[in-house]
Amino acid sequence: MEEVVVKGSDVIIVAIIVLWVGNWITEKVRFLRQYSIPIAVTGGLLCSVIVAIIASAGGPRIAFDMAIRDTLLMVFFTTIGISAKFSRLRAGGKALGILVACAAIFLAVQDVTGVLLANAFGVHPGYGLFAGSVSLAGGHGTAIAWGQEAAAAGLKDADTIGIAFATFGLVAGGVIGGPIAERLITKYQLSSSSSELTSAESQEDDKHQPALLQRALGVLLVLAICLSLGEVVNRWLFSNNIKLPGFLTAMMVGIVGTNLADSRGKPLNGGDYDKVGEIALQLFLAMSLMSMDLSSLASAFGTIFIVLNVQILVITLFAVFVVFRVMGKDYDAAVICGGFCGLGMGATPVAIANMNAVTSKHGPSFKAFLVIPLVGAFFVDLLNALVIKLFIGLPFMQQASIPGL
Repeated sequence: MEEVVVKGSDVIIVAIIVLWVGNWITEKVRFLRQYSIPIAVTGGLLCSVIVAIIASAGGPRIAFDMAIRDTLLMVFFTTIGISAKFSRLRAGGKALGILVACAAIFLAVQDVTGVLLANAFGVHPGYGLFAGSVSLAGGHGTAIAWGQEAAAAGLKDADTIGIAFATFGLVAGGVIGGPIAERLITKYQLSSSSSELTSAESQEDDKHQPALLQRALGVLLVLAICLSLGEVVNRWLFSNNIKLPGFLTAMMVGIVGTNLADSRGKPLNGGDYDKVGEIALQLFLAMSLMSMDLSSLASAFGTIFIVLNVQILVITLFAVFVVFRVMGKDYDAAVICGGFCGLGMGATPVAIANMNAVTSKHGPSFKAFLVIPLVGAFFVDLLNALVIKLFIGLPFMQQASIPGL
């Protein structure tokens, strides 16, 4: 089959069209608008379906070069760091610890659910981990890494199964987060307490930024410096055997930079960076979803559909009855629940997209946009590795026979 690879600026063009189409569909379909489904999910999923139909009809296989996607992710997290004032960090300290504890418990619950489903389907319980936190909370990177090790140990097609669950989990996380947050906001009549503060801060920031061109150049310069310094810090940490995602170090540099600017009486205009961050996030998510290879996953769709629905039920109950309550049962807690669902079923960018869709309608949530990226960028991967190793070491996992051996 002929393969057509979309590269460079063409990928950006397609991603922008995907977002336009997703926005148009969302405006026309009340359900999508009412339940805050991210436009990148709507447009990106439609694009991947069209690509799959073209391939199945005998046309060329369309692939996308995603080299620019990682840069967009780093830009987005840098803008998150720039929005994190120390005063807000102090306010989110306790919430961060509570959410980390919730994440640790949920990862275990997700894997227990996966193992039970594997037993119900009569397969090795190891496959249950790939129907759990390995692929869902872990995402594609974790699924590929653990899948290669599992395949080498005798679990046939573990890496392929992991990628399949990670792919559909990404979609599921983007679909359920908004409706859950919307339901909690409506049921408990919650509202943002930060709207007036944001408006006042924005007006104050505008006084320090008189010219549009100067503002644009300043934003680009600060972002470029943060990305460059973040890469330097990441290399230094790596040389000392401390492995962190590149976007996390860029975010840390952003946090330091914005607070240094505040201390010198020259605050950065948070509104400008928020706009850049939103564009980078939407393009990143659109690229991730439009590049899904649905045709290669079609054969396993039935089993995946059943497992995903069970896992969706589990994370919904956990978010509503655990996360929402322990986080304070307020507006911030509802937004965090939307992000937690994206985090637990997909990835950190999906979590952010969910929260962005909700806050664009109901007002900002500084706490949610602080704790969710921190939990997703660092703590989830660390906790997930510990939980996975714990399950692998359990006696029933060791004693179970591997089919075909």
